[in-house]
Amino acid sequence: MRDDNDVLVLGGGVVGLACAVHLLRAGRGVTVLERGRAGGATSRGNCGTITPSHAAPLAMPGMVAKALKYLGQPDAPFRIAPRFDPALFGWLLRFAGRCNWTTFDATTRVKGRFLLHARRSLAALVRDQALQCGFEELGTLYCWRDARAFEQSAWLPRALAAVGIEIRALDGAAARAMEPALNDSIVAAYHNPGDAHLRPDRYVAELARRVRELGGAIVEDTAVEHFFGDGDRIAGVAAGGRRWTGRDVVFALGAWSPALGARIGLDLPIQPGKGYSITYERPALAPRIPLVCKERSVCVTAWDDGFRLGSTMEFAGYDESLNRVRLDALVRGAREYLREPEGPRRVEEWYGWRPMTWDDLPIVGRARNWRNLVLATGHGMLGVTMSAVTGELVRDLVLGARPDFDPAPLSPARFGT
Repeated sequence: MRDDNDVLVLGGGVVGLACAVHLLRAGRGVTVLERGRAGGATSRGNCGTITPSHAAPLAMPGMVAKALKYLGQPDAPFRIAPRFDPALFGWLLRFAGRCNWTTFDATTRVKGRFLLHARRSLAALVRDQALQCGFEELGTLYCWRDARAFEQSAWLPRALAAVGIEIRALDGAAARAMEPALNDSIVAAYHNPGDAHLRPDRYVAELARRVRELGGAIVEDTAVEHFFGDGDRIAGVAAGGRRWTGRDVVFALGAWSPALGARIGLDLPIQPGKGYSITYERPALAPRIPLVCKERSVCVTAWDDGFRLGSTMEFAGYDESLNRVRLDALVRGAREYLREPEGPRRVEEWYGWRPMTWDDLPIVGRARNWRNLVLATGHGMLGVTMSAVTGELVRDLVLGARPDFDPAPLSPARFGT
């Protein structure tokens, strides 16, 4: 069987769906192929924060020493599971080579500008498409219980101020006044007023709704298996027992990008960074503002009908287990910061793989050897935050229009792809 399409979007996560909405609004026909349920994987179970405040890259001075210290701690916020994995070893070497202030500052400048644009784009998409996803613009709070650790974070306001991202220091009393859900152990915090949050499962469900309403098709339970080339064009893909073709193809396959990209000669330096979350019914004293419990790296977000603890970073390949040690660490961490750290009933325990690049920037741009292929992957921990602006960039690249944001720093060409 053969299905012909205008634009074929590979991947129905938050990035693929946002690309589809923008392409449909521009008058293109779109079919999305998704290996599971649309928006049902990594896009669904994260904490839903929209964070220009995350402009600083994960690679920074001191990170290698911290990672080595964590090696023997199975519940550490950053964990590398011991195993033989040459691809991960090479990725970590490149990552370690970036743990210096010069590279840190350069990456923060690029990422910060992109995230500010991303924040505006997402708010506009939610407003213009009337997406019912619990979007609120209350900022975030980064909270500390250790005064010395807070003092050692002085690099953060300097880095964000350098790229025009607002951040405000608060003492413990001011932090608790702003967020009464915090307990008396909090000594200091940063308020990031430009941040926002939403309920991610509803956001992706709303994007999928708009794709269908705008005339697009979403084909679920249809994993990409094989690519067909025709000269310098992707002539089609085999998926779900059919051959699908598209005038243009958008590659938004998230953490599955490396293996599938390799089948068409794409060398995508992406590792799956595993994150976890626990969702509860909303407690009586839930935070109004999303929180990051900094010493424990636990993110806390509440909505009208739910409450979630999440985060951690685990490089364990595509391990499909729910690691009880790491889930329990989320709860222990929240107990140190919150007056009411758990809801009355645990609704779901979850994990998902984030597509992590070693330079902490997404891969958005045309593939070098395939003139009808646009890549939109490698968004790391910020897929929701970057979804709308990535959709805009992909739309402009497909249409041959001039983007509002210079995509050159995000181009796959930086990896020779």
